[in-house]
Amino acid sequence: MKKVIVDQSFWEIFPNATIELLVIEGINNQVDPSNESEFTQLLNQAAKEAKAYITEEPFSQNEVIAQWRQAFTKFKTKKGARSSIEALLKRVSQGREFTPINPLVDCYNSISLEYGVPCGGEDLEKIKGDLQLGKAVGGEKFLPLGAQEDAPALPEELIYFDEEGAICRCLNWREAQRTMLTEETTKAILVIESINEAQAVRGAQAMEALKELTEKTFNVSGKRSTLTAESPETIV
Repeated sequence: MKKVIVDQSFWEIFPNATIELLVIEGINNQVDPSNESEFTQLLNQAAKEAKAYITEEPFSQNEVIAQWRQAFTKFKTKKGARSSIEALLKRVSQGREFTPINPLVDCYNSISLEYGVPCGGEDLEKIKGDLQLGKAVGGEKFLPLGAQEDAPALPEELIYFDEEGAICRCLNWREAQRTMLTEETTKAILVIESINEAQAVRGAQAMEALKELTEKTFNVSGKRSTLTAESPETIV
């Protein structure tokens, strides 16, 4: 049995945060070309709804963007690192279309866009030992998605990590190739972070919507849990 543990070092920075978790297993995440139009429509509809979060100019003044940029000033980050939801909303603001990746990633990206929250996911079977969130010692191994060379974590950076190294750097900025969701993934953990009470309400709604969407898409039952400063760990 694995645990998900959010270290005290995280709660000291974000005492009102919530970490929403969803574990699903027994899924078939293979890409089926006959369903591509369905997932394209799912993503593009979510992108239309995401426009509600980017009504201000300049882009940085929109509430979702501003809140996460402020959050990223509270811990050590790699220069230029931004929240994953900012990256998605930036694409929307530029009028760029979204193309399907694989069913599970498409599901969480659509929910991320619709609710204006950062969503991420990892292959639970590729995580070695417990999954933790906390401050990096520095030097934790990390091979970023799409990269060829190791890019180790910085001291004091907030990272997700396991026994082998970093899994996602700068909270929800960039994930590792080692635990990424692929077509071969059959058991996954999905995560939504909120760093204040208002976000937490939307984050809980988003996770319930993600649970419903994944259960419908994969014909499985998901297991939800919520971590807080008072309840910082769970068995998955």
